[in-house]
Amino acid sequence: MKLILITTPTYFVEEDKIITKLFEEGLDILHLRKPNTTPTYAERLLTLIPEKYRKHIVVHGHFYLKEEYKLKGIHLNHRNPVAPPNYSGHLSTSCHSLQEVKNCKDKYDYVFLSPVFDSISKQNYYSAYTPEEIRQAAKEGIIDKHVVALGGIDEDNILSVKDYGFGGAAIMGGLWNKFDPAYDQNYQKLLDHFRKLKQLAD
Repeated sequence: MKLILITTPTYFVEEDKIITKLFEEGLDILHLRKPNTTPTYAERLLTLIPEKYRKHIVVHGHFYLKEEYKLKGIHLNHRNPVAPPNYSGHLSTSCHSLQEVKNCKDKYDYVFLSPVFDSISKQNYYSAYTPEEIRQAAKEGIIDKHVVALGGIDEDNILSVKDYGFGGAAIMGGLWNKFDPAYDQNYQKLLDHFRKLKQLAD
C-alpha cells in the first residue's frame, strides 16, 4: 500500500531536509499543500529538494510548478477545482463521501477519501464512516487501489486501512505531530515514526 505524506499548511526551516530524508527512507508520494501562501516559497522549497525526488511530488495549487519542476502531478480540491487547459499528467482529487468517490474515481489516478478516522490535525473533524460502511464499499468495488484513505491515520489504525482495501494511506498529523519546528533541535523522532508507518504500510 502506498504511503502518501501531506505537508504542514505552513513552511518551516529545514522542511526541505526532512522531506528529502523521508524520500530517502521510502516515502512514495508527497502532496505539497500550502493553502494561502505565495508560490515563491513553494519554488524555494522545490529548488532545495533533489531533482530525483521531485517526480514524486503532487501540488495542490500554483499548478505551473508541475511543468517547471517536473513534478508528478496536480491535486484538485475546493480551492482549486479545475485543471489548467490541456493539462495532461497525474491528476488526483479530494472526496468527502462514498458517493463522490463512486462518481469521480474513474476520472483520476487516485482520489482521497476523508475523514476515514477522527482527524489528528483538525479539531472537531470526525470520522464520517463506520467500519461496516467501508467494508461494504470495498465489497461493492467503490473502495479499491485508486482510493487513498485520509484523516486520523497513524500506527494504531494503518493496518485497518490496508485491510479495508485502500490503495494508499495519506498521513499528515500522524507524522508531523512528532516534530515541533519551534522547539525541536532534530527530527529523529519523526524519522523513526515514519519508518514504523512505512513498515506497516508495506
